[in-house]
Amino acid sequence: MSGGPPSSRYAFEDELNLASPPHDPFSIPDEDYDSDEYDNTHPDTDAHEYGEGIHNNNTSRKGPRRSRVELWKDDTRQFNKNGQNFEMVPLSENNDGADQENYFTYDSDDNNDDDEGQVRPSHYSNFYSSAPLSSDALSSGDDYDTSNTYLSKRIYHYLYPPNVPREVQLLRKENIAVPACYLLVGLLQGLSGPFTNVYPLDLNASEAQQTTISSLKSLPSTFKLAFGFLSDNVPLAGYRRKSYMLLGWAIASLSMIILLTFSDLSVEAIELNNEQTMNGDGSSGRYLLRHLQSSTSEFGEQTTIVGAPPSIPFLSFTLLMFGSGFWFADVMGDSLVAEKAKLEPESSRGHLQSTCYACRFFGLMIAAPLSTVIYSKYGPQSVVMLMAGLPSLILPLIYNLKEKKDVDVASTREQCGEIWNTVCSRAVWQPMGFVYLYNVLQVGNAAWKQFLKTVLNFTSNQLNSLLIAAYVLLWLGIMAYKKFFITWSWRSVYVSTTLLNGIFSALQILLIKGITFGLSPFLFALGDDAFADFIGGIQFLPTTIMMVHLCPAGSEGASYAMFTTMSNSAYSLASAFSTLLLGIWDVSKDAMERGDLTGMINLTALTTLIQVSGVLFVGLLPRTKEDLSNLHSDPMSGSKIGGFIFLFVTFASVLYSLVVGVLNIVAPGWSGESR
Repeated sequence: MSGGPPSSRYAFEDELNLASPPHDPFSIPDEDYDSDEYDNTHPDTDAHEYGEGIHNNNTSRKGPRRSRVELWKDDTRQFNKNGQNFEMVPLSENNDGADQENYFTYDSDDNNDDDEGQVRPSHYSNFYSSAPLSSDALSSGDDYDTSNTYLSKRIYHYLYPPNVPREVQLLRKENIAVPACYLLVGLLQGLSGPFTNVYPLDLNASEAQQTTISSLKSLPSTFKLAFGFLSDNVPLAGYRRKSYMLLGWAIASLSMIILLTFSDLSVEAIELNNEQTMNGDGSSGRYLLRHLQSSTSEFGEQTTIVGAPPSIPFLSFTLLMFGSGFWFADVMGDSLVAEKAKLEPESSRGHLQSTCYACRFFGLMIAAPLSTVIYSKYGPQSVVMLMAGLPSLILPLIYNLKEKKDVDVASTREQCGEIWNTVCSRAVWQPMGFVYLYNVLQVGNAAWKQFLKTVLNFTSNQLNSLLIAAYVLLWLGIMAYKKFFITWSWRSVYVSTTLLNGIFSALQILLIKGITFGLSPFLFALGDDAFADFIGGIQFLPTTIMMVHLCPAGSEGASYAMFTTMSNSAYSLASAFSTLLLGIWDVSKDAMERGDLTGMINLTALTTLIQVSGVLFVGLLPRTKEDLSNLHSDPMSGSKIGGFIFLFVTFASVLYSLVVGVLNIVAPGWSGESR
């Protein structure tokens, strides 16, 4: 990309841009031109100079004269040509990725028919494009009459809503890989959580080794920005998304196959490992294969070969490999959603993202308790088999995923410049500043779980029940936003949910004092924690919808990964702050056993106050997506300072996560855990 002010991502009336569309709805031969038909167009004397050899008025020029059929930013204009309706619409309402990423301005030439309908490229990208009400750019979503389906029209339209283009209908064969990817992300998160939390304990891993395993599994998430940038710039086999998504899930599946092949994950192997460790005749994972005699059955005495369970380094390596494939595929799914969300009509804006995230959290809600049951009843081997098999199921769906092949890709320098112009816009750094500040202030009570175990004597099953209930309410929060709150302004959603969250957090003080209004402590805590996650689910979608509409065309992978990295890093920083607050008052296990709960009450009140204080910054958040698109017209829109601060915070957060992850690997126990 060449030149341009920091705000060149947006189109101003004096800075119209050109692009090459897949369909040329506005190219009108001169002999058919009737000025009475196009009463809303601006005269040629209003045209601005742009493009080599193109000048205003009718002066001598090298290039063709621009037609009076033009797109202007200030409003939506409609035309009728030979009975066909056309409409000038914002890019966020009708955009097909690289094909409609900029303004269309169509040129005609009185003297040269070869130039009719010529469209010149632009060096800038922006929020708006033009498209006809019915064009070849997007496929019609209503094809019931030509579908030869056995379904009723009502069911068919429920599965494939006719008011959205075919490219956005997620249940189509060519699109179903997108929601399936989100569902798989949730399923694998739910399956891998209990496995990585419990299995290292069964292998007698130290606290430091447990931290190392957890860090290795999540370390690849630090490189989401790099994954997105790679897919934006380097197509694989001609595709920017589907090839990398297929590769990611293949790596995730292969890693678990390797773990199953070269180690014994059976319950017998765990028992034998613990027995040898206790007897001192071998160390974990370092003994030869042995035979374990089982009980005699009707078929005679059975002999089972028991191998070595994985060593901690080998387990860590396979989980690192799994995490790399997992997060790579996850970034590709996000990139596809960022591209397709721009194609949604105004009436259904946000439904695509809410549907995909509903699939994700539904998978998490189902898989987390299922993993616990499977692990307890059948052992870790069954869980890992599921983790190996599920990614392979999505591979045929990815193969059928429709994506344009061999599209033109901007140079790395141009894409970096595009991202820089994007983050310099006030429409980016202001709302993302709110997201970061708000998330940093979501400081939890780090001593709460210890209170539940020590004072209220919650069992492990009860704690797991709280976690499962949290997953269920999180999914219900996503569905509630999709059904009831999607038309609310973003500010209204955050203000109301923040205040409600403050009320539920304050209820923890009543539980500490033993005031539960006749309910058992477990039910009281269940309602308190679960509804907090329900509120979190409602808050989750507005920011993700906003992030999608901040992504410049062609750089969706890197930009969306950058936005989510910044948001998630704020939560990591909030977690670090919650640990620091433990030193203000005595909230130790000994104090709780003595019955001294003053520190717990004070800490709960402080964290509640900090969480609610995030509402003070809600003025930075646009009310709606219309306000978001209007922010670029502000005099501060092109602030390089805002862009620099945004990138500094983003990369500093990535560096912090990377350093902590590496220290957990190379120096286990550096933060005080036992080795």
